Formats: sequence, C-alpha cells, structure tokens
Amino acid sequence: MREIVHLQAGQCGNQIGAKFWEIISEEHGIDPTGVYRGTSDLQLERISVYYNEASVATKESGGKYVPRAILLDLEPGTMDAVRSGGYGQLFRPDNFVFGQSGAGNNWAKGHYTEGAELVDAVLDVVRKECENCDCLQGFQLTHSLGGGTGSGMGTLLISKIREEYPDRIMNTYSVVPSPKVSDTVVEPYNAVLSIHQLVENTDETYCIDNEALYDICYRTLKVPNPTYGDLNHLVSLTMSGVTTCLRFPGQLNADLRKLAVNMVPFPASSFLYAWICAPHISRQPTVQSAHRPRADTTDVRRQEHDGGLRPAPRPLPHRRRHLPRPHVHEGSRRTDAVHSKQEQQFLRRMDS
Repeated sequence: MREIVHLQAGQCGNQIGAKFWEIISEEHGIDPTGVYRGTSDLQLERISVYYNEASVATKESGGKYVPRAILLDLEPGTMDAVRSGGYGQLFRPDNFVFGQSGAGNNWAKGHYTEGAELVDAVLDVVRKECENCDCLQGFQLTHSLGGGTGSGMGTLLISKIREEYPDRIMNTYSVVPSPKVSDTVVEPYNAVLSIHQLVENTDETYCIDNEALYDICYRTLKVPNPTYGDLNHLVSLTMSGVTTCLRFPGQLNADLRKLAVNMVPFPASSFLYAWICAPHISRQPTVQSAHRPRADTTDVRRQEHDGGLRPAPRPLPHRRRHLPRPHVHEGSRRTDAVHSKQEQQFLRRMDS
C-alpha cells in the first residue's frame, strides 16, 4: 500500500493535526485508544495509507492502529495539550519530538538556531517511519506560516526531507497569516521567508486563511463568537475531504502524485485553495433550515463566487490580476448527502 508520513509542526500545526486525526479516526471506525470499532470493510481497505497496524484483529476485539504521525515543537506545552486531549493515547509516544526554549515567533530561531538543533532528532523519527513503509508515496505537513516553529523549523524540515527523499511527494497544509486576524507584528516577515522555501521544496501547498475561516463561521454558519477550536475544526474537515480519495478506494486522484499531476500545471504553481465545503447551516436550526431544499452543483458554484466557501478573503480590487480557473464537478451525488455526517459532527463540536 502507498503510505503517507504525516508531520505537524508548531502550536497551530499540532492543533490542526490533532483535530485531523480525530476526524479521520471517526471515519475509519477507530476509537480514541486505536482499536477498530467500525462495521464496514471499506474502512480498513486502505487504512494503511495513514495508519500502522499495531496488532491483528481477533474475535474478541478489532485490530489496533497507530497514526503514522510525527509531532514536533520547540516547547513542551503543545505536546502536553495533545497528550491530554481526547485522542492523545492514539499517537506513538516515541514520535513526540520537542524542545524547551521555543522560537518566540522568530523565523530565524526556528530555521537556523533552535530548530536546527532539533531537526536531526526529527529526521531520525522520519527515517524510522519511512523504513516501516512498504511503498512510501510522500509526506504531509500541517503548520502555520506566521509563527516561529511552524514557519522556520517547518520549512527547514521540508528542505531536509527533500534532500533525503527527492523523489517523494511533499504536501503541506499551510495557515497563511492575515492582517485582520493576527497575533504578532512579525507574521508577514515569517510568511515571506517561508513561502520562498515552499516554492522551492514542495509539490502541493494548500493555503488556509484564518480570516476566511472566521468569516465562514460568523457569516455562513452563524457562530456568534468563533474560537480557534471552531476554525481548526473547519480545517480538519477540509483536510478530511481532500484526503478522502487517498484513504478510500477509488480511481480519481488515488495517490499524492496523481493529485499533483491533476492540480499543478507548473512546478512553481503549487499553491492551491481547497474550497471549504463546510456544513452551511446555523448552530440552532430553524424550521426553514430544517426543510431547506438540497443544494445541487449550481448552488455550490454560486456559494463559491458569493464567498460562502472561500478559503481566502476577497482580494483587493486594485493592483491585482487574476487568471480564470476551471470548475470540475464529477459524480451525481448531492452535496447534502456527502456532507450530512460532517454537519452532524460540526454541530456536536459547537454544542460541546
């Protein structure tokens, strides 16, 4: 089976990554302890793409599966938060790699000093995971471009992996900073320095914008005060949708390389926008929303252009040029049927 090694760097990357594993574990029928509790053979047919099988299934219980994930940060606080989370027992303890000092939102500390001291330990764990793979197809990284660890050490790790595995696909989910949703004043500098590395060393980069996620929660989902947990849940649903073709049987975009061939026309044009088809309903459904008509392809395209599904804010009207892009919609299933389960998961997340 074509395996993928998942990495998550920094506070933002680890929070998004932990939520991603929670979502896909539910889809594959894996409980918080790693034991399979599902009911369909399709859940296990391609589970080895993201999971290692720790024990074989018996009559009494299902097999146990461990995510092929490596968690790294320059401070221990984020690792402790992941361990104490609902799915903290799911991860392999040896795959937690962290420092003690932190990067302090400084790209140079993450790329040249503090991160450079820790990157060799991370690469050792990466090699161990790759050696256990039958046919490694590539790597997947979740990180932020505005912080110090995710941007600085994340791009350093990407360049090191590219040197060691030049023929494998490098795929990233990068949270791009926004001037309206900003924590520190140096985020633009960190992003500029990181994007240069991403252009050189990645095959696919999914750009995610905090401001756009906030607008989706506030305007489309009618969440009064969206939190970072709500934004992370939207990102995890998007990642789950993007990786569905990799995790379940199918013919279209069955691996990372086919996905890159279909989506990236030129090597430098590897920055992609994943349209966030989140549940488009309020936290408190009304009678009208409960009996709303099903959304077809025309409705989805209209919401894309109206901004309801935009992964990034509308560009400024001046000094911008745009190229047209095609819309490709395949299949006959309606969007409500595809995302009904995700709607229920999002509502449970909002109510909890």
